[in-house]
Amino acid sequence: MFKGIRKGVDVRNEILAGLTTFMTMVYIVFVNPTILSETGMNFDAVMLATILSASITTIICGLYADLPFAMAPGMGLNAYFTYSVCIGMGISWQVALAAVFMDGVIFLIISVLPVREKIMQSIPLSLKLGTSVGIGLFIAFIGLVNSGIVVSNESTIVALGNIASPSTLLALFGLCTMALLSALNVKGALLFGILATTLLGWVFGIPARPESIWDIVALPDFSALSSTFVKMDFAGALELGLVWVVITFTFVDMFDTLGTVTGLATKLDIIDERGSFKGAKKIFITDSIGTILGSVLGTSTVTTYVESASGVADGGRTGLTAIVTGIAFLLTLFLVPFAKLVPNAATAPALIMVGLFMMEPVLKIDLKDITNALPAFLTMIAMPLTYSISNGLMLGIISYTVLKLLTKRWREVSITMILLSIIFIIYLLYPLLI
Repeated sequence: MFKGIRKGVDVRNEILAGLTTFMTMVYIVFVNPTILSETGMNFDAVMLATILSASITTIICGLYADLPFAMAPGMGLNAYFTYSVCIGMGISWQVALAAVFMDGVIFLIISVLPVREKIMQSIPLSLKLGTSVGIGLFIAFIGLVNSGIVVSNESTIVALGNIASPSTLLALFGLCTMALLSALNVKGALLFGILATTLLGWVFGIPARPESIWDIVALPDFSALSSTFVKMDFAGALELGLVWVVITFTFVDMFDTLGTVTGLATKLDIIDERGSFKGAKKIFITDSIGTILGSVLGTSTVTTYVESASGVADGGRTGLTAIVTGIAFLLTLFLVPFAKLVPNAATAPALIMVGLFMMEPVLKIDLKDITNALPAFLTMIAMPLTYSISNGLMLGIISYTVLKLLTKRWREVSITMILLSIIFIIYLLYPLLI
């Protein structure tokens, strides 16, 4: 365990990196219950389930896989759970949790078998590099939106926000602070930037500063968890024949995780000549266990978080980073009031900086070969513009396979890539076929 530390990796860096990852993804503690509560689930119960599933799974990842990756209920998958399955299809959240549980079991089976790792190995280098860059753009886009620098616009889809607003100015202060600390090679630059921005925000009332210790610390109420704990309705799921719902949960979870893990591993520079890395199988198994655990506790699919890149950018290299993140999540059971006092304006700049740090792999993409360049480009650009890692990976794999086959470069396309392309095309065209 923590082999990197024995090779000289700085423990202080690992701890700071773990805290940085936590600070950039702690928003899920509040966002996830806000979304899932629209299905009728108890807000406090979902918050507890979110904290516990994120903490336990991330700690397992650190101990078992020895990698600096954090896990929690995934954005996008929680929206599909709420708006598509429960509200859109009129299905109860208990039945939807059963579908998530089955997704986790399927995921675990194909993770124990060499299926997921073989898929990862079959993805060409250009797409792996494009995935890393695409995730960086995706993270940066989230940061720009959370900071108010980019806003939605009916005419142009997106537009420049109100730069003069107090929260946006605070985010720009945070961005400049993190950039300056990074330029000075200060370890933990992102974390210190988040803390400095939070303190400045408190001074100006963004949000209101704590008046007493009780505005920061509170005892958790575990009794609320009883309303969601082991409430999966398997009979209802089988009765309704939710095969496609389970397949969709499994599909999006699998390729979201695959894309995220590939991008993070590329950033860590641990991808080997087989296209995989040490610990890949363990990451996939842990991810699957997290989904099963989450459904039992009462939350949607747990997945590997792209925000882990912030910890990697801050020096995280081993499982100690993940363990620190997991412990920090566990402490939010007592520090929920404090976590609520960290504004988006403080964490958004960290996401923008991470996006910058993840641009480097683009230099390694062969842009002169259009059969490699276009698929990589589609992978990169589709992730932020469709707000989905799996969408970018799908378009990249399909375009790579089609271009290689049309140019008669069959030897560069594996059977796995061809099969994946066929599956993705059917998946994308499915709405037209029903």
